[in-house]
Amino acid sequence: MAFYQDPPTLGNQYDDDRVLRSYLARALPREVAASITPSLREMGELAGGRLYQLQLADRANEPKLTSWDAWGRRIDHVEVTELWKEAARIACERGVVATAYERAHGAFSRVHQFALAYLFDASSDVYTCPLAMTDGAARTLLASDNRALIDRAVPRLTSRDPAAAWTSGQWMTERTGGSDVGRSETAARLGPDGAYRLHGTKWFASSTTSEMALTLARPEGNPEGSRGLALFYVELAGEAGRREGVLINRLKDKLGTRKVPTAELTLDGVLATPVAGLSNGVRAIAPMLNVTRTWNAIGAIAGMRRGLALARSYAQSRVQFGTTLAEKPLHMDTLAELQAEFEGAFHLTFRAIELLGREETGSLTDSEAKLLRLIIPLAKLTTAKQAVSVLSEVLEAFGGAGYVEDTGLPRLLRDAQVLTIWEGTTNVLALDALRVILKDGSLDILAAEVARLLTGVVEPKLAEAETSASRAVSHARAWIKEMAAADRPGLEAGARRVAITLGRALQLALLVRHAAWAMDRERSRTALAAAIQFERNGVDCIRDHDRDTIEALAETRQRPDT
Repeated sequence: MAFYQDPPTLGNQYDDDRVLRSYLARALPREVAASITPSLREMGELAGGRLYQLQLADRANEPKLTSWDAWGRRIDHVEVTELWKEAARIACERGVVATAYERAHGAFSRVHQFALAYLFDASSDVYTCPLAMTDGAARTLLASDNRALIDRAVPRLTSRDPAAAWTSGQWMTERTGGSDVGRSETAARLGPDGAYRLHGTKWFASSTTSEMALTLARPEGNPEGSRGLALFYVELAGEAGRREGVLINRLKDKLGTRKVPTAELTLDGVLATPVAGLSNGVRAIAPMLNVTRTWNAIGAIAGMRRGLALARSYAQSRVQFGTTLAEKPLHMDTLAELQAEFEGAFHLTFRAIELLGREETGSLTDSEAKLLRLIIPLAKLTTAKQAVSVLSEVLEAFGGAGYVEDTGLPRLLRDAQVLTIWEGTTNVLALDALRVILKDGSLDILAAEVARLLTGVVEPKLAEAETSASRAVSHARAWIKEMAAADRPGLEAGARRVAITLGRALQLALLVRHAAWAMDRERSRTALAAAIQFERNGVDCIRDHDRDTIEALAETRQRPDT
């Protein structure tokens, strides 16, 4: 009889997620954890059941742009897929954005919200992209104190009613550059009616089916550079559905996130409202970046978790050379290495979320505010790199099946690759973190955070991990101090290695803290195994150079042909 391999299967993604359930038990008051568990279990059932099956059935479908109707009228209609339509309804009704703003559990509401998003993400084909921008837009408008726009948009952005809810786009990237938004060419022109209209091209505009967008433009007469930009609100939801003044040139043909209707837009006189004055738009949109970069980290850990869940299921049923993969020590050792990376990324992401929730409820101390400013870029860049690496290995764990499109597995890796690029590349965020460190002493606060996490841990098997975390942070502090005095170009050149070292050191300290708690409260050693394995995977990426090497490298940077 012919052999057919059974595909991997998923169960309830909340019930099956030891890491999430253990974290919530430690991080939340008992009554809060009990209150949110039913909503998480329901989302877990959807994510491993009906929504996952729809995702597999919808695999080959992509959004379609119709530029003209049959009679020659310009309509620029984008039709999204059935999965995205269902994901939109589920996300709205289940409060994947709204939960953060209802604040039923105060500062812990962000933990609840992002736990929902984490469970939802991997079965939605990145519907979390418009959700991230919607969340960021609501946060930005609230921070602006623009009461008219707050009253107009925020109730819709945070609604649980699919008939009333809006999502938001974010239009920043232009042909002149991605992160270098100061070179924006979009002009805001004041008309005789006292209203602003925008003219320019947005080269990479995600979620073009949204009802509104926040965008940067330069009011005519303003100086060049980022300070001359202003933040504008653009409403796209009209009675006829026509986006007057916005032309969709094309949908982008991307490596991944192919369900996301990312477009190149021409702004041809679209009506726009200033959000917070007519300058310093980059500063005005900053609250959005903290939120969307956190969503980026959620996407990273959700993707890793989904890949590992499928790989473990496959290992139970795939027989090779007489036994299942689950009985092969090398295969399981490989999965253990990947699991440790995922768990480190998970705990760093949710530490950032805890601080974000405290910030929004006004309960952060000054030192915690500085820590949050540093943790956000570190979490975003570190988890994104981990996701690409882990999911590449996950595909390899399936052998040839991991390379075949209709298994649904290659999408995991393609979608992960955007995480290193969107909302700042690794290098851009590493330089951002370095600027923060040099400006406000936040590295000392991070070092204190690592020391706090390790205080009171007495398990001998965690001693090596504790030492590695502490040494990595100390090494980073000493290296930055030396290079800042001796070789500023060299300091910049090493920013990525420093940022990844700090991110991994903090992940390891968080793993150690959670492992000690789990052994004491849950009598579980699985978190201990993750902490030990993570330390063995490596933490410190910094390279030390002697003085001669520093001088030689400086000369090489000036004369790259040598």
